[in-house]
Amino acid sequence: MENYTMEGRTYRYYGQDPPLYPFGYGLSYTTFRYRDLVLSPAALPICANLSVSVVLENTGQRDGEEVVQLYLRWEQASVPVPRWQLVAFRRVAVPAGRETKLSFGVVAEQRAVWAGGWRLEPGTFTLFAGGQQPDQRTRVPSEVLSARFSVTGAARPLSGC
Repeated sequence: MENYTMEGRTYRYYGQDPPLYPFGYGLSYTTFRYRDLVLSPAALPICANLSVSVVLENTGQRDGEEVVQLYLRWEQASVPVPRWQLVAFRRVAVPAGRETKLSFGVVAEQRAVWAGGWRLEPGTFTLFAGGQQPDQRTRVPSEVLSARFSVTGAARPLSGC
């Protein structure tokens, strides 16, 4: 095998064809609502980490568990990257009619791209939070919130941070 690229070989690089059962697909006996997605800071230096919080509410009549997933999308990377990448997830039990605020950290290493070596690049990024992948087209109802943040500074090798 001479071509080690992942394009066309994994769901992250399939382009416009969605997988039949994407990561996070599943059914529940209750319903959830996401709100108040907050990214801090909204503009961060090239080597800084991002703090994320989101509120998850169980709007159904039964207690339930939800797998909260965070995905990252590069808006203008200099090399081919996945459409989005899973950067964090957490299974959370939420009683019926209650809500919980979740906090996550997205470290600089999770924004690195492979360009002959791992490097961090400035630019605009979109972070998605929800119970499924962004743009998932299934009959399973789940909201996916999104927010943008920017990274400032000069591109540098990951080891330079």
